[in-house]
Amino acid sequence: QVQLVESGGGLVQAGGSLRLSCAASGRTFSSSTMGWFRQAPGKEREFVAAIKSGGNAYSAYYADSVKGRFTISRDNAKSTVFLQMTSLKPEDTAVYYCAARYGGLGTFIAPEQYDYWGQGTLVTVSS
Repeated sequence: QVQLVESGGGLVQAGGSLRLSCAASGRTFSSSTMGWFRQAPGKEREFVAAIKSGGNAYSAYYADSVKGRFTISRDNAKSTVFLQMTSLKPEDTAVYYCAARYGGLGTFIAPEQYDYWGQGTLVTVSS
């Protein structure tokens, strides 16, 4: 069993920045692929970013909609994954979810490919 606890959501103006954190417990964090997804009201949950075990920059991948603006990182010693969001747009408004996958070495961008989920944290970007 894995527990994921997110924090850092809130209200920010367009063009601003926000950093989300997700603390994991219950299983070896360093062996996981960690992802961020978001879901706006009435919309499907969509992929934002993911980072493979190891936490190197070349191990991260992003949705085109956030590429160049968002940065995912992880601190394996603290079992925490981060999402640094900059140049925020109103279209980024959503509930952001942290997710973990155990097993496999591929690239995972679909929600159903992840095993565990956080409770979600709301990010609201005002115009």
